[in-house]
Amino acid sequence: QMASLRALILLVDGVEEIEVIGTTDFLRRAGIEVTMAGLFGLDPITCSEKARLLPDAALDDVVKETYNVIVVPGGKVQAFSSSPKVGEILRAQLSSGRHVAAICAAPAVLASHGIQKGGTVTSHPLARHKMEEAGYNYSEDNVVVDGKLITSRGPGTTFEFALKVVEILLNSEEAKRLREFMVVL
Repeated sequence: QMASLRALILLVDGVEEIEVIGTTDFLRRAGIEVTMAGLFGLDPITCSEKARLLPDAALDDVVKETYNVIVVPGGKVQAFSSSPKVGEILRAQLSSGRHVAAICAAPAVLASHGIQKGGTVTSHPLARHKMEEAGYNYSEDNVVVDGKLITSRGPGTTFEFALKVVEILLNSEEAKRLREFMVVL
């Protein structure tokens, strides 16, 4: 019996709800155990478009656990960028050979913490200048995989982003099955 795959999705006020919910939905449908963790505890999160989410756990309570992927959603990501704890867990994740996935404005969090500088990434177009200035190679592809780092462009690329995470953690057959079942054209 293979140990189940696990994903940690970071939450803070202002995150993009489509990116959180869409990614969580696809990963859970693929049988991946997802924990949505609040950066500042268990209080409800108010997303960028005012949807409210309840974290499954406080980040402090689950940070020592092992995850196959840590997902950083976009939106208002300043709290992630200014959190030494977020930088530490993302660096530890990559140095242990496990995946980090960041979408929309979240690649700027990687830049703030100096994570995988010189690597190839994508992001929301508004974050492009920051990424290039920080020394990353920038791509306009919807989803970019560079080693264990997965980046994507924005709310509209959420499904493609989530399917790529499923493909990487499981396989292309599972991603194809989900794509067909969810009618992702």
